[in-house]
Amino acid sequence: MTKTIYQPAPEAEGEIREDRSKRPNRRRRILLISVAAIAILGLVALVFGGAIFNPAATPESEPTMTATQIIPLVILLVMFVVATKWPLNIGVMGLVASFGVGYFMLGMSDKEILEEFPASIVLTIIGVTYFFSMAQRNGTIDIIVQTCVRLVRGKTLLLPWVFFLMAAALTSLGTFSPAAVALLAPAAIGFAYESRIHPVLMGAFIINGAHAGGFSPLSVAGVLVHDIALKNGFPISQGGLFAASFALNLILSALTVALFALLGKLRDGEGAQHVDADAPRTTRPHGQQILTLVLIAAMLICTLGFHMPIGFVALSAGLLLALINIKEHRTFIGGISWSTVLLVAGMITYVSLLQHVGVIDTLAEQALALGAPLLIALVLCYVIGVGSAFASSTALLTAFIPLAGPLLASSSLSASGTVAALAIAATVVDVSPFSTDGALVVANARENDRQRVYKQLMMYAGGVVLVAPALAWALLVPTGIM
Repeated sequence: MTKTIYQPAPEAEGEIREDRSKRPNRRRRILLISVAAIAILGLVALVFGGAIFNPAATPESEPTMTATQIIPLVILLVMFVVATKWPLNIGVMGLVASFGVGYFMLGMSDKEILEEFPASIVLTIIGVTYFFSMAQRNGTIDIIVQTCVRLVRGKTLLLPWVFFLMAAALTSLGTFSPAAVALLAPAAIGFAYESRIHPVLMGAFIINGAHAGGFSPLSVAGVLVHDIALKNGFPISQGGLFAASFALNLILSALTVALFALLGKLRDGEGAQHVDADAPRTTRPHGQQILTLVLIAAMLICTLGFHMPIGFVALSAGLLLALINIKEHRTFIGGISWSTVLLVAGMITYVSLLQHVGVIDTLAEQALALGAPLLIALVLCYVIGVGSAFASSTALLTAFIPLAGPLLASSSLSASGTVAALAIAATVVDVSPFSTDGALVVANARENDRQRVYKQLMMYAGGVVLVAPALAWALLVPTGIM
């Protein structure tokens, strides 16, 4: 009898190796998710743990959390955990939770539940993503990228800064941060390999640049933060928020260069196959591209000069482009970021419900009982920073900015500085490979180099999570510079 020795097929061997390579990544992800959950739960315990475990020590004037407030808050934490663990849209969960809590627990009608539905913000997201999906498809964005790269031919160490500025320009005009990174990452990482620049360095610069312009008065994030702050009674400076975000990300990028220089990693020793950057490319705009550039300039004039609503302006500009390209109109509609629309609408609706039952006010007043407002602001920066490395930055901003309202009302802290610190802490950590921006950088690395880029980007993101929230807090909150 012949003994048959089982040998796995090459495909099976590849699957086994891939499965084994994924196990450490799963362990890291589970560990980091656990850290984020512990940080969030730690804040909750810190805020009202004393009232639970030591009621005698709680002053009579200090409000306590009722069951009607605790249950919606626990649901919010569960939503964050579920959205981190599984690819579910937290906005959809927010709308469902709003219905469940509002209708069954509070006896509210559907009109009352949707009273604070963010119609203007939703319109802004739809209009901006509608227009820029066309700008991407007709090649206008590619023309801008190619033109900027040609300006530094031969000066390779300037390339990261060029892509930083391009990403900042795109997001400041209204492009979403992940969309800007998705547009620039293929060219940027390709040029990094060609020029022997470390791909993690280049990826960090693209993401930092996208966040640098991400809070401009034209951007969705800038409008979102401003509107939430205004709605909660502490108006902030849109120009100050934009300037602070740009400056902090610029400083972080300079520190990144210094770190890579100290480690001897400015030039990537792993090498790269040559990429033909001298291949002829079309860099002169024509036809629809010229019209798109004119419309971008018109949008700037209308929104900055005449203070027109960016949502309607962007929809109008998009409609003009659609009229001259009627055959592809359905693809333009598909370019709208519906997932972001759901996320923002659901989260703001649910957080408004929390405000309605007094969760935000009670939680903030109990936080104030801890003492120093500066310390509370620092804790909030770290909690939102750690959470954003795994969950949606937009969702966390909608939850945490209202929490700062009572803190600002009862202290001398600057509203613009505190909100800017929270917003920056929530976004700069998106270099994490678990976030959309970081994942895009890893996805554009060479296939045989992807694991190395993933590991090093994760280590870099860990450093950012440790340093960036403290840096944002130190420069913006105690100084009162804004």
